[in-house]
Amino acid sequence: MRVDATLADREVRIVLATEKGKSSSKKRRQKKLASMPRAVQRLFETCKEVFAEGGPGIIPSPNDVERLRSFLDTLKPANVGLSSNMPFFRNVGMDGPPPVTYLHIYACPKFSIGIFCLPQAAVIPLHNHPGMTVFSKLLFGSMHIKSYDWVTDPQGSNEKIKSSSGACLARVNTDAILKAPCETSVLYPATGGNMHRFTAVTSCAVLDVLGPPYNDDEDRACIYYKEYAYSSFPGDAIVLSGESEEYAWLEERGSEPDDLVVRGAEYKGPKVVDC
Repeated sequence: MRVDATLADREVRIVLATEKGKSSSKKRRQKKLASMPRAVQRLFETCKEVFAEGGPGIIPSPNDVERLRSFLDTLKPANVGLSSNMPFFRNVGMDGPPPVTYLHIYACPKFSIGIFCLPQAAVIPLHNHPGMTVFSKLLFGSMHIKSYDWVTDPQGSNEKIKSSSGACLARVNTDAILKAPCETSVLYPATGGNMHRFTAVTSCAVLDVLGPPYNDDEDRACIYYKEYAYSSFPGDAIVLSGESEEYAWLEERGSEPDDLVVRGAEYKGPKVVDC
């Protein structure tokens, strides 16, 4: 009887433990599901506060920059309803350059939130962010980023240095491969790599927060650039700080590059409630 009672006690404990485990797992799943919309909503509310006094050329305070950057660092693909097996991360059987897909989450005159989805080998060509502060969070995958800032006249006029052909001198800010998870990158109106190019080493997704967003009517159009080695214009040589490989001449393209294909797609992740 004592043995039977012991076995019975064990069975009861096992059943209770199993039920408790199921309950805990269910609570964890519920908590995870509940956290998905909260994360997107918190991102929106943080952006609303950070860019409340924003505008062209106005940089948020260092504390606000760090607050938004730190929050973006916590985001996972699941928080925005993304996974790497979604169709716009594939480029099998496609002719020409792989298209980039943009998922629009939110936009207002102060800031915008969206996600660029890049299949492997997709490229977002070199372009600028006039008067903007931009936060870029690599959600998953690997991406090569090359970015520049303008070199200005050392005499203090703050004018760009131009070649005889009209190209402007820029210095490399970043030339590296980023692999998720990694720290959110931030660029500013005149520093931090305001002109950048993204190349997908693997399929990847980048969540971008722009403050303020592009606006052609307010002289914040997106400009694309051709890139030339510093030695391309030997007659325009100047005294450089550092190696010549750290510099390039950037020439404005007259229009959007022909090989850039960006498609809009419906964002199906948690929605923002603007109230």
